[in-house]
Formats: sequence, C-alpha cells, structure tokens
Amino acid sequence: MKTSLRHLQFCSISLALSMGLLGCAGDPLESGVDPFAPMVFKEGATAMPLNPPNQSTIQPFYVSSQTIFKFAVDTDSILIGNDGITRYTVILTSPNGNTQTQYEGIRCDSFQWRLYGTFENGAWKENPLSTWRAIQDHTPNRYQAALAQGALCNFNTQEKNLKTVIQSLNPNAFTGGTKPTNSFGVMN
Repeated sequence: MKTSLRHLQFCSISLALSMGLLGCAGDPLESGVDPFAPMVFKEGATAMPLNPPNQSTIQPFYVSSQTIFKFAVDTDSILIGNDGITRYTVILTSPNGNTQTQYEGIRCDSFQWRLYGTFENGAWKENPLSTWRAIQDHTPNRYQAALAQGALCNFNTQEKNLKTVIQSLNPNAFTGGTKPTNSFGVMN
C-alpha cells in the first residue's frame, strides 16, 4: 500500500512538472518566435587591417577579357567570418601602373559586396559611406563577381574552408573570370 501511494505521488509530481514545462514552452506563433522564419542578417564587427598587403602572398586572378585592369588578392588577408562575410584585401592595377588597395567583404547569400576602406599614403582609411551593394556580373571590371563565383562562394553559400579558397585562386584553376561557377568549378 505504501509503495502504491509513493508511486501515485511520484506520478502526480511528474505530471505537474511536465505541465509546467509545457506551459513555459508556449506556441511559437503566439510567442512571436517562428522557428521556420528566415534569419535576419547581423554583420559582425569589422576591423581594418593593421598592415599593408603582404607582397609575398599577393595572388593575381583573371576577371574578364574586356578589362584593361589587373586584379590581385592578398591571400593572407582573407578572413572567413562567422557572420557569413568573407573579407579580403584586393589590389587593382591600372594600365599605367597605378594601384589602389581596398579592404572589402562579400556576402554569398545575397551576392553583395562592401568597401570597408582603402590603403592610402601608407595607412588604412575607413570608408565612412560603406554600404552593401549588389555585385555586378556583366561589367568589364567585375572582380567581385569573379572572386565570389571563382573562390569565395559555393553557389549562394560562403566557402568555409580557407585552403579551398586559396586553391581556387590558383591561376591554373581559377574559373571566376571565365564562367559563373562555384569554388569547385561546377556551373551555376
């Protein structure tokens, strides 16, 4: 008799605790938290590089036959962020040899890029008007599209493996400037 009374008490307490936990969980639609809703993009903090591009790790890449500029990325500067942004330093060289060095980021999910700052007179200068812009895929100087399609993105997701990104930038394997592909050379 004592055993069944304890068993009944145990079941009553377990039932009360279970009901309490269910009451706390609530209905996601009533609480306003929809587990199937798209995630809202939240950009992490971006610090400007501390050093100029490393001359020994600059990797040129092909963009298009219509451009007269040359493009290169500093592979030491590539940062694959947990916020979905891949940040990098790019060097643009005009036909007369003038260069412009920029620190940028690419979002693969929305196919956008952002200019964080430029390297001028031996120092990095932050861009106060920095905003996300659509990557232009059909212009001669489409280097962001070439980087995204050839190395930094795997279709519309960020390539998470730095070694894969660097291997994709290899001039013998780089496909970003010739046709829209992901980092494995698969057609989009």
